[in-house]
Amino acid sequence: MRSGAMSIRYFVSALAAGFLALWAHAATAQGTPVSEHGQLAVSGNHIVDEHGAPVTLRGMSLFWSQWMPQYYNKATIDTLASDWKVDVVRAAIGVDTGSDEPAGGILQNYEAERDRAFAVIDAAIDDGIYVVVDWHAHQPHPEEAIRFFKEVAHRYGAYPNIIYETWNEPLPKYSWAGDIKPYHQRVISAIRSIDKRNLIVAGTPVYSQGVDIAAADPLDFSNVAYVLHYYADEPAHQQPLMDKAEKAARTVPIFVSEQGFVAATGDGSINQEWSQKWWDFMNAHNISHLNWSVADKREGASALRPGADPKGGFSRKERTASGEKVYQYLRAQKTQ
Repeated sequence: MRSGAMSIRYFVSALAAGFLALWAHAATAQGTPVSEHGQLAVSGNHIVDEHGAPVTLRGMSLFWSQWMPQYYNKATIDTLASDWKVDVVRAAIGVDTGSDEPAGGILQNYEAERDRAFAVIDAAIDDGIYVVVDWHAHQPHPEEAIRFFKEVAHRYGAYPNIIYETWNEPLPKYSWAGDIKPYHQRVISAIRSIDKRNLIVAGTPVYSQGVDIAAADPLDFSNVAYVLHYYADEPAHQQPLMDKAEKAARTVPIFVSEQGFVAATGDGSINQEWSQKWWDFMNAHNISHLNWSVADKREGASALRPGADPKGGFSRKERTASGEKVYQYLRAQKTQ
């Protein structure tokens, strides 16, 4: 009897969550990205909205959650939605895997990092924008990823705002066929056991630059796109990577969950020429893209100057050269 009662309570709870999500979707403020586009899906080699039209989301990625937790709050997301005019934000939930990544991530502090993800998701839903829930790792941890994504899916899977990013940047030592694809199959299967519809974006080989490799051997799931990352001042991320992206985009949908104007280290000066070339390429191919990153770290890719107020606002004095460039770009897209 006890297990039966628990099952009934769980069913009632899940049903209530589903009705709440449907009500929230219906009540989404008019004029927001989610009210305009609704449920995203994959059709052929494009991501489309609920009307079947190709959609290009543009937005900002937060920094590693354990390193920049101060910006994982509603005030930051509200500012990005209302002032920066983003369509989408990315919660980069840091995963500590030892020497390759910063300590203190979700493997060590599960509840704290999970709650940071929830704070960003809740704010994005309130603001009517999409949110990429990113397992920000270089190495595979499928069991831990499954635990996290199942919890996200149970809580938020009925909302059309949610986009799952199952493995941010696999290291070069991991192959698509031998390591990365089997990992995605396990994690995506777990998500799909709960959330049947929302978009999933899957990391690709060599820090998510091997999108052509993944395109040649795609995953056997619906509503999955393939992740591409680039930094405009990195020579290998210029024409050679754009050629790979163009080849892959002929057959599969691509999603740029992380792009920068500087070198791949995250530092250096803005490469104006290749930043514009990549923007033109992505817009021409309806490829969604998010800039790295909402952070006040002293490096070229940071959008904010050291000490920028975590309560939001982000005045011109608080924006770096990168921050001002992406700020003006995002706002300009809403006037075209």
